[in-house]
Amino acid sequence: MIKKREFYIDGQWVSPVQANDFDVIDPSTEEIAAVISLGSQSDTDAAVAAAKGAFPAWSALPLAERVKVIKKFLEIYNARAQEMADAITTEMGAPLDWALEEQVGAGTWHTEGFLEALEKFEFERRYTDTEMHVLDPIGVVGLITPWNWPMNQICLKVIPALAVGCTMVLKPSEIAPLSGVLFAEMLHEAGVPAGVFNLVNGDGPGVGTQLSTHPDVAMISFTGSTRAGIEISKAAADTLKRVSLELGGKGANIVFADADENAVTRGAMHCFNNSGQSCNAPTRMLVERSRYDQAVEDAVKTAETRGVGSAHEHGTHIGPVVSELQFNKIQDLIQNGIDEGARLAAGGTGRPAGLNRGYFVRPTVFADVTNDMTIAQTEIFGPVLSIIPFDTEEEAIEIANDSPYGLTHYVQSQDNAKRMRVARRLHAGMIQTNGQGLAKGAPFGGVKASGNGREGGHYGLEDFCEVKVITAYAD
Repeated sequence: MIKKREFYIDGQWVSPVQANDFDVIDPSTEEIAAVISLGSQSDTDAAVAAAKGAFPAWSALPLAERVKVIKKFLEIYNARAQEMADAITTEMGAPLDWALEEQVGAGTWHTEGFLEALEKFEFERRYTDTEMHVLDPIGVVGLITPWNWPMNQICLKVIPALAVGCTMVLKPSEIAPLSGVLFAEMLHEAGVPAGVFNLVNGDGPGVGTQLSTHPDVAMISFTGSTRAGIEISKAAADTLKRVSLELGGKGANIVFADADENAVTRGAMHCFNNSGQSCNAPTRMLVERSRYDQAVEDAVKTAETRGVGSAHEHGTHIGPVVSELQFNKIQDLIQNGIDEGARLAAGGTGRPAGLNRGYFVRPTVFADVTNDMTIAQTEIFGPVLSIIPFDTEEEAIEIANDSPYGLTHYVQSQDNAKRMRVARRLHAGMIQTNGQGLAKGAPFGGVKASGNGREGGHYGLEDFCEVKVITAYAD
Protein backbone atom coordinates (compact mmCIF):
# COMPACT_ATOMS: atom_id res chain seq x y z
CA MET A 1 0.00 0.00 0.00
CA ILE A 2 1.24 3.49 -0.92
CA LYS A 3 1.26 6.10 1.84
CA LYS A 4 1.38 9.77 0.81
CA ARG A 5 0.80 11.67 4.02
CA GLU A 6 2.89 14.71 3.12
CA PHE A 7 2.25 17.96 1.27
CA TYR A 8 4.61 19.88 -0.96
CA ILE A 9 4.95 23.36 0.56
CA ASP A 10 7.70 25.92 0.04
CA GLY A 11 9.95 23.53 -1.83
CA GLN A 12 9.83 20.60 0.57
CA TRP A 13 7.66 17.71 1.63
CA VAL A 14 6.05 18.44 4.99
CA SER A 15 3.71 16.54 7.28
CA PRO A 16 0.18 17.90 7.67
CA VAL A 17 -0.67 19.83 10.81
CA GLN A 18 -3.43 17.35 11.62
CA ALA A 19 -3.55 13.68 10.67
CA ASN A 20 -6.73 13.16 8.67
CA ASP A 21 -6.27 10.04 6.57
CA PHE A 22 -8.20 9.28 3.40
CA ASP A 23 -8.21 5.95 1.55
CA VAL A 24 -7.57 5.94 -2.19
CA ILE A 25 -9.47 3.02 -3.75
CA ASP A 26 -8.33 1.11 -6.82
CA PRO A 27 -11.57 0.99 -8.86
CA SER A 28 -10.58 -2.23 -10.63
CA THR A 29 -10.29 -4.17 -7.36
CA GLU A 30 -12.21 -2.08 -4.80
CA GLU A 31 -9.15 -2.41 -2.56
CA ILE A 32 -7.25 0.36 -0.78
CA ALA A 33 -4.33 1.33 -3.01
CA ALA A 34 -2.99 4.27 -1.05
CA VAL A 35 -3.56 6.43 2.00
CA ILE A 36 -3.20 10.19 1.89
CA SER A 37 -3.85 12.98 4.39
CA LEU A 38 -6.41 15.72 3.86
CA GLY A 39 -5.23 19.22 4.62
CA SER A 40 -6.47 21.60 7.31
CA GLN A 41 -6.77 25.39 7.32
CA SER A 42 -3.24 25.60 8.74
CA ASP A 43 -1.84 23.57 5.82
CA THR A 44 -3.66 25.74 3.29
CA ASP A 45 -2.49 28.92 5.00
CA ALA A 46 1.12 27.71 4.95
CA ALA A 47 0.95 26.87 1.24
CA VAL A 48 -0.65 30.22 0.33
CA ALA A 49 1.94 32.09 2.44
CA ALA A 50 4.75 30.27 0.62
CA ALA A 51 3.24 31.15 -2.76
CA LYS A 52 2.75 34.77 -1.73
CA GLY A 53 6.35 35.03 -0.58
CA ALA A 54 7.67 33.53 -3.82
CA PHE A 55 5.58 35.70 -6.15
CA PRO A 56 7.79 38.83 -6.40
CA ALA A 57 10.91 36.94 -7.48
CA TRP A 58 9.17 34.45 -9.79
CA SER A 59 7.06 37.06 -11.56
CA ALA A 60 10.15 39.23 -12.09
CA LEU A 61 12.18 36.37 -13.54
CA PRO A 62 12.78 36.76 -17.30
CA LEU A 63 10.38 34.70 -19.39
CA ALA A 64 13.27 32.76 -20.92
CA GLU A 65 14.21 31.49 -17.45
CA ARG A 66 10.68 30.38 -16.67
CA VAL A 67 10.48 28.64 -20.05
CA LYS A 68 13.74 26.84 -19.31
CA VAL A 69 12.20 25.37 -16.14
CA ILE A 70 9.07 24.26 -18.01
CA LYS A 71 11.15 22.59 -20.72
CA LYS A 72 13.15 20.75 -18.05
CA PHE A 73 9.90 19.60 -16.45
CA LEU A 74 8.63 18.31 -19.81
CA GLU A 75 11.84 16.33 -20.28
CA ILE A 76 11.40 14.72 -16.84
CA TYR A 77 7.68 14.16 -17.38
CA ASN A 78 8.26 12.28 -20.63
CA ALA A 79 11.09 10.23 -19.13
CA ARG A 80 8.85 9.18 -16.22
CA ALA A 81 5.72 8.69 -18.31
CA GLN A 82 5.28 5.05 -17.33
CA GLU A 83 5.34 5.93 -13.63
CA MET A 84 2.65 8.51 -14.22
CA ALA A 85 0.55 6.08 -16.25
CA ASP A 86 0.77 3.47 -13.49
CA ALA A 87 -0.40 6.01 -10.94
CA ILE A 88 -3.39 7.02 -13.07
CA THR A 89 -4.31 3.37 -13.71
CA THR A 90 -4.30 2.70 -9.98
CA GLU A 91 -6.15 5.79 -8.80
CA MET A 92 -8.90 6.26 -11.40
CA GLY A 93 -9.01 3.09 -13.47
CA ALA A 94 -7.65 4.12 -16.86
CA PRO A 95 -6.42 0.94 -18.63
CA LEU A 96 -2.64 0.71 -18.94
CA ASP A 97 -2.34 1.57 -22.62
CA TRP A 98 -4.99 4.31 -22.49
CA ALA A 99 -3.34 5.78 -19.39
CA LEU A 100 0.05 6.02 -21.09
CA GLU A 101 -1.04 7.13 -24.55
CA GLU A 102 -4.03 9.35 -23.80
CA GLN A 103 -3.98 10.36 -20.14
CA VAL A 104 -0.23 10.98 -19.80
CA GLY A 105 0.00 12.01 -23.43
CA ALA A 106 -2.49 14.81 -22.83
CA GLY A 107 -0.07 16.42 -20.37
CA THR A 108 2.75 16.34 -22.90
CA TRP A 109 0.51 17.70 -25.65
CA HIS A 110 -0.77 20.65 -23.62
CA THR A 111 2.67 21.53 -22.26
CA GLU A 112 4.08 21.56 -25.79
CA GLY A 113 1.14 23.70 -26.84
CA PHE A 114 1.91 26.30 -24.19
CA LEU A 115 5.59 26.36 -25.12
CA GLU A 116 4.65 26.96 -28.75
CA ALA A 117 2.18 29.69 -27.78
CA LEU A 118 4.81 31.43 -25.65
CA GLU A 119 7.02 31.88 -28.72
CA LYS A 120 4.51 34.39 -30.10
CA PHE A 121 2.83 35.57 -26.91
CA GLU A 122 3.03 39.31 -26.28
CA PHE A 123 3.06 40.44 -22.66
CA GLU A 124 3.33 44.05 -23.88
CA ARG A 125 1.08 45.15 -26.73
CA ARG A 126 1.43 48.60 -28.28
CA TYR A 127 -2.08 49.95 -28.82
CA THR A 128 -1.40 53.48 -30.03
CA ASP A 129 1.70 55.65 -30.26
CA THR A 130 1.11 56.75 -26.68
CA GLU A 131 -0.51 53.72 -25.07
CA MET A 132 0.75 50.26 -24.07
CA HIS A 133 -1.32 47.32 -22.83
CA VAL A 134 0.63 45.11 -20.42
CA LEU A 135 -0.32 41.61 -19.26
CA ASP A 136 0.80 41.04 -15.67
CA PRO A 137 0.56 37.75 -13.73
CA ILE A 138 -2.51 37.89 -11.53
CA GLY A 139 -0.70 36.70 -8.38
CA VAL A 140 -1.25 33.65 -6.19
CA VAL A 141 -3.69 31.22 -7.82
CA GLY A 142 -5.57 28.27 -6.38
CA LEU A 143 -5.87 25.34 -8.78
CA ILE A 144 -8.52 22.69 -8.15
CA THR A 145 -8.47 19.72 -10.51
CA PRO A 146 -10.68 16.63 -11.08
CA TRP A 147 -10.06 12.90 -11.14
CA ASN A 148 -11.19 11.99 -14.65
CA TRP A 149 -8.26 13.45 -16.65
CA PRO A 150 -5.64 14.18 -13.96
CA MET A 151 -2.65 15.27 -16.06
CA ASN A 152 -4.75 16.88 -18.75
CA GLN A 153 -6.24 19.28 -16.22
CA ILE A 154 -3.19 19.78 -14.01
CA CYS A 155 -1.01 20.68 -16.98
CA LEU A 156 -3.70 22.97 -18.41
CA LYS A 157 -3.54 25.00 -15.18
CA VAL A 158 -0.06 24.70 -13.69
CA ILE A 159 1.99 25.19 -16.87
CA PRO A 160 0.39 28.48 -18.02
CA ALA A 161 0.35 29.82 -14.47
CA LEU A 162 4.08 29.09 -14.17
CA ALA A 163 4.76 30.55 -17.60
CA VAL A 164 3.20 33.96 -17.01
CA GLY A 165 4.76 34.35 -13.56
CA CYS A 166 2.03 33.29 -11.11
CA THR A 167 2.68 31.25 -8.00
CA MET A 168 0.19 28.64 -6.92
CA VAL A 169 -1.38 26.06 -4.66
CA LEU A 170 -2.70 22.90 -6.33
CA LYS A 171 -5.44 20.79 -4.79
CA PRO A 172 -5.79 17.66 -6.91
CA SER A 173 -8.80 15.42 -6.49
CA GLU A 174 -8.61 13.44 -3.27
CA ILE A 175 -10.03 10.49 -5.20
CA ALA A 176 -7.07 10.46 -7.62
CA PRO A 177 -4.18 12.24 -5.86
CA LEU A 178 -1.22 10.00 -6.71
CA SER A 179 -0.59 11.55 -10.11
CA GLY A 180 -0.60 15.02 -8.56
CA VAL A 181 1.99 14.02 -5.99
CA LEU A 182 4.18 12.55 -8.73
CA PHE A 183 3.72 15.75 -10.74
CA ALA A 184 5.00 17.75 -7.76
CA GLU A 185 8.08 15.52 -7.59
CA MET A 186 8.78 16.25 -11.26
CA LEU A 187 8.46 20.01 -10.81
CA HIS A 188 10.83 19.85 -7.84
CA GLU A 189 13.32 17.86 -9.92
CA ALA A 190 13.00 20.43 -12.71
CA GLY A 191 14.14 23.18 -10.35
CA VAL A 192 10.97 25.16 -9.73
CA PRO A 193 11.99 27.56 -6.92
CA ALA A 194 10.64 27.03 -3.41
CA GLY A 195 7.17 28.44 -2.89
CA VAL A 196 6.31 28.85 -6.56
CA PHE A 197 4.38 25.58 -6.72
CA ASN A 198 2.70 24.04 -3.67
CA LEU A 199 0.44 21.01 -3.29
CA VAL A 200 -2.04 20.33 -0.51
CA ASN A 201 -4.31 17.30 -0.73
CA GLY A 202 -7.84 17.79 0.46
CA ASP A 203 -11.52 17.64 -0.38
CA GLY A 204 -13.82 20.32 -1.71
CA PRO A 205 -15.47 21.38 1.55
CA GLY A 206 -12.05 21.55 3.19
CA VAL A 207 -9.05 22.75 1.19
CA GLY A 208 -11.19 23.67 -1.82
CA THR A 209 -13.27 26.10 0.22
CA GLN A 210 -10.21 27.37 2.10
CA LEU A 211 -8.53 28.33 -1.16
CA SER A 212 -11.73 29.84 -2.56
CA THR A 213 -12.16 32.14 0.43
CA HIS A 214 -8.50 32.94 1.16
CA PRO A 215 -7.81 36.69 0.95
CA ASP A 216 -4.31 36.16 -0.45
CA VAL A 217 -5.48 34.01 -3.38
CA ALA A 218 -6.17 36.23 -6.40
CA MET A 219 -7.79 33.60 -8.61
CA ILE A 220 -9.34 30.15 -8.53
CA SER A 221 -9.13 27.93 -11.60
CA PHE A 222 -11.49 24.99 -11.18
CA THR A 223 -12.44 22.00 -13.30
CA GLY A 224 -15.21 19.73 -12.08
CA SER A 225 -18.96 19.52 -11.64
CA THR A 226 -21.33 22.39 -12.24
CA ARG A 227 -22.62 22.01 -8.68
CA ALA A 228 -19.13 22.48 -7.23
CA GLY A 229 -18.40 25.35 -9.62
CA ILE A 230 -21.43 27.23 -8.31
CA GLU A 231 -20.33 26.67 -4.71
CA ILE A 232 -16.80 27.87 -5.47
CA SER A 233 -18.13 30.99 -7.18
CA LYS A 234 -20.23 31.82 -4.13
CA ALA A 235 -17.35 31.17 -1.75
CA ALA A 236 -14.99 33.36 -3.78
CA ALA A 237 -17.40 36.28 -4.08
CA ASP A 238 -16.56 37.91 -0.74
CA THR A 239 -12.91 38.37 -1.75
CA LEU A 240 -13.76 39.38 -5.34
CA LYS A 241 -11.24 36.94 -6.75
CA ARG A 242 -11.38 35.83 -10.35
CA VAL A 243 -12.99 32.42 -10.85
CA SER A 244 -12.31 30.45 -14.03
CA LEU A 245 -14.55 27.43 -14.45
CA GLU A 246 -14.50 24.41 -16.77
CA LEU A 247 -17.54 22.37 -15.83
CA GLY A 248 -19.82 19.64 -17.11
CA GLY A 249 -21.31 18.89 -20.48
CA LYS A 250 -24.02 17.00 -22.32
CA GLY A 251 -22.66 17.05 -25.85
CA ALA A 252 -25.05 16.68 -28.78
CA ASN A 253 -23.68 14.78 -31.78
CA ILE A 254 -25.84 15.66 -34.79
CA VAL A 255 -25.64 12.93 -37.44
CA PHE A 256 -27.26 13.95 -40.71
CA ALA A 257 -28.31 11.36 -43.27
CA ASP A 258 -25.36 12.29 -45.48
CA ALA A 259 -22.75 11.77 -42.73
CA ASP A 260 -19.85 9.45 -43.54
CA GLU A 261 -20.43 5.74 -42.96
CA ASN A 262 -18.29 5.64 -39.79
CA ALA A 263 -19.93 8.62 -38.10
CA VAL A 264 -22.14 6.65 -35.71
CA THR A 265 -19.48 4.14 -34.71
CA ARG A 266 -16.99 6.96 -34.19
CA GLY A 267 -19.46 8.90 -32.05
CA ALA A 268 -20.37 5.89 -29.92
CA MET A 269 -16.70 5.04 -29.36
CA HIS A 270 -16.06 8.63 -28.29
CA CYS A 271 -18.94 8.42 -25.83
CA PHE A 272 -17.60 5.20 -24.27
CA ASN A 273 -13.91 6.22 -24.15
CA ASN A 274 -12.47 6.79 -20.67
CA SER A 275 -15.51 4.81 -19.45
CA GLY A 276 -17.67 7.80 -20.39
CA GLN A 277 -15.92 10.00 -17.84
CA SER A 278 -15.23 13.02 -20.05
CA CYS A 279 -17.06 16.32 -19.84
CA ASN A 280 -16.93 16.72 -23.63
CA ALA A 281 -18.28 13.24 -24.42
CA PRO A 282 -20.95 13.20 -27.19
CA THR A 283 -23.58 11.49 -25.03
CA ARG A 284 -26.65 12.66 -26.99
CA MET A 285 -26.64 11.34 -30.55
CA LEU A 286 -29.19 13.16 -32.69
CA VAL A 287 -29.83 11.19 -35.90
CA GLU A 288 -31.80 12.20 -38.98
CA ARG A 289 -34.88 10.00 -39.30
CA SER A 290 -33.93 8.29 -42.58
CA ARG A 291 -30.73 6.98 -41.02
CA TYR A 292 -32.06 6.40 -37.53
CA ASP A 293 -32.68 2.61 -37.53
CA GLN A 294 -29.25 1.87 -39.00
CA ALA A 295 -27.63 4.25 -36.52
CA VAL A 296 -29.17 2.39 -33.59
CA GLU A 297 -27.85 -0.89 -34.99
CA ASP A 298 -24.36 0.57 -35.43
CA ALA A 299 -24.33 2.01 -31.90
CA VAL A 300 -25.53 -1.29 -30.41
CA LYS A 301 -22.81 -3.19 -32.24
CA THR A 302 -20.21 -0.75 -30.93
CA ALA A 303 -21.46 -1.15 -27.36
CA GLU A 304 -21.62 -4.92 -27.53
CA THR A 305 -18.10 -5.24 -28.93
CA ARG A 306 -16.54 -2.63 -26.64
CA GLY A 307 -14.55 -4.70 -24.18
CA VAL A 308 -14.61 -3.94 -20.46
CA GLY A 309 -11.93 -5.18 -18.09
CA SER A 310 -9.37 -4.48 -15.42
CA ALA A 311 -7.36 -1.31 -15.83
CA HIS A 312 -4.27 -3.33 -14.96
CA GLU A 313 -4.42 -5.21 -18.25
CA HIS A 314 -3.11 -4.10 -21.64
CA GLY A 315 -5.55 -3.68 -24.49
CA THR A 316 -8.11 -1.35 -26.04
CA HIS A 317 -10.87 -2.11 -23.55
CA ILE A 318 -12.42 0.40 -21.19
CA GLY A 319 -11.86 0.13 -17.46
CA PRO A 320 -14.05 0.75 -14.43
CA VAL A 321 -15.58 4.04 -13.44
CA VAL A 322 -13.73 5.79 -10.66
CA SER A 323 -15.67 4.99 -7.48
CA GLU A 324 -18.58 3.23 -5.84
CA LEU A 325 -20.40 6.56 -5.64
CA GLN A 326 -20.00 7.10 -9.37
CA PHE A 327 -20.98 3.49 -10.13
CA ASN A 328 -24.19 3.79 -8.10
CA LYS A 329 -25.09 7.13 -9.70
CA ILE A 330 -24.73 5.63 -13.19
CA GLN A 331 -26.78 2.57 -12.27
CA ASP A 332 -29.58 4.80 -10.94
CA LEU A 333 -29.60 6.89 -14.12
CA ILE A 334 -29.68 3.82 -16.37
CA GLN A 335 -32.68 2.55 -14.41
CA ASN A 336 -34.22 6.00 -14.64
CA GLY A 337 -33.93 5.86 -18.43
CA ILE A 338 -35.74 2.54 -18.47
CA ASP A 339 -38.44 3.83 -16.11
CA GLU A 340 -39.03 6.97 -18.21
CA GLY A 341 -39.69 4.89 -21.33
CA ALA A 342 -36.48 5.00 -23.34
CA ARG A 343 -35.78 1.80 -25.27
CA LEU A 344 -32.81 -0.07 -23.81
CA ALA A 345 -31.00 -1.24 -26.95
CA ALA A 346 -27.72 -2.42 -25.37
CA GLY A 347 -26.20 -2.79 -21.93
CA GLY A 348 -28.24 -1.92 -18.87
CA THR A 349 -27.81 -2.08 -15.13
CA GLY A 350 -25.31 -4.31 -13.36
CA ARG A 351 -21.73 -5.27 -14.16
CA PRO A 352 -20.65 -6.88 -17.42
CA ALA A 353 -20.62 -10.68 -17.46
CA GLY A 354 -17.66 -12.20 -15.65
CA LEU A 355 -16.88 -9.10 -13.59
CA ASN A 356 -18.13 -9.45 -10.04
CA ARG A 357 -15.78 -6.99 -8.37
CA GLY A 358 -14.72 -3.51 -9.40
CA TYR A 359 -16.78 -0.53 -10.55
CA PHE A 360 -17.41 -1.81 -14.06
CA VAL A 361 -20.36 -0.49 -16.08
CA ARG A 362 -21.91 -2.08 -19.16
CA PRO A 363 -21.63 0.16 -22.25
CA THR A 364 -25.26 1.17 -22.64
CA VAL A 365 -27.31 2.50 -25.56
CA PHE A 366 -30.79 3.99 -25.22
CA ALA A 367 -32.90 4.52 -28.33
CA ASP A 368 -36.14 6.47 -28.81
CA VAL A 369 -35.02 9.02 -26.25
CA THR A 370 -36.80 12.35 -26.00
CA ASN A 371 -34.82 15.39 -24.97
CA ASP A 372 -36.92 16.01 -21.87
CA MET A 373 -35.89 12.69 -20.31
CA THR A 374 -33.49 12.73 -17.38
CA ILE A 375 -30.85 10.77 -19.30
CA ALA A 376 -30.89 13.45 -22.02
CA GLN A 377 -30.54 16.39 -19.64
CA THR A 378 -28.27 15.02 -16.87
CA GLU A 379 -24.54 14.52 -17.21
CA ILE A 380 -24.27 10.79 -16.44
CA PHE A 381 -20.46 10.59 -16.62
CA GLY A 382 -20.50 6.96 -17.61
CA PRO A 383 -20.58 4.90 -20.84
CA VAL A 384 -24.22 5.66 -21.63
CA LEU A 385 -25.40 6.90 -25.04
CA SER A 386 -28.85 8.38 -25.70
CA ILE A 387 -30.08 8.37 -29.34
CA ILE A 388 -32.71 10.89 -30.39
CA PRO A 389 -34.31 11.09 -33.87
CA PHE A 390 -34.94 14.35 -35.72
CA ASP A 391 -36.59 15.30 -39.00
CA THR A 392 -35.26 18.72 -39.95
CA GLU A 393 -32.11 20.79 -39.59
CA GLU A 394 -33.99 23.32 -37.49
CA GLU A 395 -35.24 20.62 -35.14
CA ALA A 396 -31.72 19.22 -34.68
CA ILE A 397 -30.38 22.64 -33.70
CA GLU A 398 -33.26 23.20 -31.30
CA ILE A 399 -32.72 19.84 -29.57
CA ALA A 400 -28.96 20.31 -29.34
CA ASN A 401 -29.28 23.75 -27.76
CA ASP A 402 -32.03 22.61 -25.38
CA SER A 403 -29.64 21.77 -22.57
CA PRO A 404 -28.33 23.54 -19.48
CA TYR A 405 -24.83 22.76 -20.76
CA GLY A 406 -22.80 24.17 -23.61
CA LEU A 407 -19.35 22.63 -23.71
CA THR A 408 -18.88 20.61 -26.92
CA HIS A 409 -21.32 19.78 -29.70
CA TYR A 410 -20.58 17.73 -32.80
CA VAL A 411 -21.87 17.83 -36.40
CA GLN A 412 -21.53 15.05 -38.99
CA SER A 413 -22.36 15.88 -42.62
CA GLN A 414 -20.61 15.80 -45.98
CA ASP A 415 -22.48 18.95 -47.03
CA ASN A 416 -19.96 21.58 -46.02
CA ALA A 417 -22.37 24.50 -46.25
CA LYS A 418 -24.91 22.76 -44.02
CA ARG A 419 -22.24 21.59 -41.59
CA MET A 420 -20.89 25.11 -41.06
CA ARG A 421 -24.36 26.66 -40.99
CA VAL A 422 -25.40 24.34 -38.18
CA ALA A 423 -22.12 24.69 -36.30
CA ARG A 424 -22.50 28.48 -36.18
CA ARG A 425 -25.94 28.18 -34.60
CA LEU A 426 -24.98 25.73 -31.87
CA HIS A 427 -24.50 27.34 -28.46
CA ALA A 428 -21.32 25.84 -27.06
CA GLY A 429 -17.67 26.69 -26.55
CA MET A 430 -16.47 24.04 -29.00
CA ILE A 431 -18.02 22.54 -32.13
CA GLN A 432 -16.23 19.54 -33.62
CA THR A 433 -17.27 18.32 -37.05
CA ASN A 434 -16.70 15.15 -39.08
CA GLY A 435 -14.40 13.59 -36.49
CA GLN A 436 -11.84 16.40 -36.53
CA GLY A 437 -10.30 16.94 -33.10
CA LEU A 438 -9.08 20.20 -31.60
CA ALA A 439 -5.73 21.62 -32.63
CA LYS A 440 -2.91 22.02 -30.14
CA GLY A 441 -3.50 25.21 -28.17
CA ALA A 442 -7.20 25.49 -29.06
CA PRO A 443 -9.32 27.17 -26.37
CA PHE A 444 -11.05 24.49 -24.30
CA GLY A 445 -14.13 25.63 -22.41
CA GLY A 446 -17.85 26.21 -22.58
CA VAL A 447 -20.85 28.42 -21.92
CA LYS A 448 -23.94 28.26 -19.69
CA ALA A 449 -23.62 25.52 -17.03
CA SER A 450 -20.40 24.33 -18.68
CA GLY A 451 -18.45 27.26 -17.25
CA ASN A 452 -16.72 30.40 -18.39
CA GLY A 453 -12.97 29.74 -18.73
CA ARG A 454 -10.82 28.91 -21.74
CA GLU A 455 -7.79 26.68 -21.31
CA GLY A 456 -4.94 25.85 -23.69
CA GLY A 457 -2.54 27.89 -25.84
CA HIS A 458 -2.51 31.67 -25.66
CA TYR A 459 -6.07 31.76 -24.28
CA GLY A 460 -4.89 29.72 -21.30
CA LEU A 461 -1.93 32.05 -20.77
CA GLU A 462 -4.16 35.13 -20.84
CA ASP A 463 -6.47 33.52 -18.28
CA PHE A 464 -3.79 33.96 -15.58
CA CYS A 465 -3.02 37.59 -16.44
CA GLU A 466 -4.36 41.01 -15.53
CA VAL A 467 -4.46 43.71 -18.19
CA LYS A 468 -2.80 47.01 -17.31
CA VAL A 469 -2.91 50.13 -19.49
CA ILE A 470 0.03 52.58 -19.54
CA THR A 471 -0.51 55.91 -21.29
CA ALA A 472 2.05 58.43 -22.53
CA TYR A 473 4.22 55.38 -23.01
CA ALA A 474 7.83 55.92 -24.05
CA ASP A 475 10.20 53.22 -25.31
